[in-house]
Amino acid sequence: MALITCNFFSEVLNISTAMTVILPEETSSQIGMKNNRKDGKIQTLYLLHGFSDDHTIWLRRTSIERYVAEYGIAVVMPQVDHSFYNDMKFGKKYWTFVSEELPRIARSFFPLSDKREDNFVAGLSMGGYGAFKLALRHPDRFAAAASLSGAVDIAARYQISRNSDEPVSDPLYYTFGDEELCGSDHDLFHLLEILKKSNTELPRLYQACGTEDFLWEDNKKFYQFAMELDVPIKESFSEGTHEWGYWDARIKEVLEWLPITK
Repeated sequence: MALITCNFFSEVLNISTAMTVILPEETSSQIGMKNNRKDGKIQTLYLLHGFSDDHTIWLRRTSIERYVAEYGIAVVMPQVDHSFYNDMKFGKKYWTFVSEELPRIARSFFPLSDKREDNFVAGLSMGGYGAFKLALRHPDRFAAAASLSGAVDIAARYQISRNSDEPVSDPLYYTFGDEELCGSDHDLFHLLEILKKSNTELPRLYQACGTEDFLWEDNKKFYQFAMELDVPIKESFSEGTHEWGYWDARIKEVLEWLPITK
């Protein structure tokens, strides 16, 4: 595999930023690695970080480079600060960046496919929310999305913050301001319901969360909601907390589940 730290300028953010990119490489003599590189444009997994991390974290905390080698896909890992993959009320336009500019720039640098069936998105915690948000708001662009310990009920979590004595102390305030999230384009429950009613082809969905995770009840609620809507969703609920050993194991499952061309 080729590993690239790509520094570039974002017109949307109006700053220089970075993404970490894994690209497939065909090798026959590399010890301990089973690499694969298919002809043509490359299928791509956009892999999103959580609240406290950045574009380097998946590479530092998991074996993602080794795991993807045999699949022959690219992995694009962007940096989005504390934005919750949103155009921040008091900050930068990270939703526009990650949903519009990032794919365009990545495809201009690397031979990545722009076809729906070749694009997937996954993430953990804040990134799990971002992955489902991208797929549900742009079902024409992503064939599959995976949320690992995702902050899937952002509307309920932010309402708790807004009802506190000092709501401005919550980082979510700088992302969403005083906006009502329930029923908005930030609300995954609302997005899923609207998409189901529209008869639009839904992306394949995968949801994982440890039963000892502080986000477990939110994830159970979202899964039950999907079941009530008769939305197909693959679940992987098992013992676990909000930590990297759990996510390292789950991302292997995600790669096995994704509709990757053999």
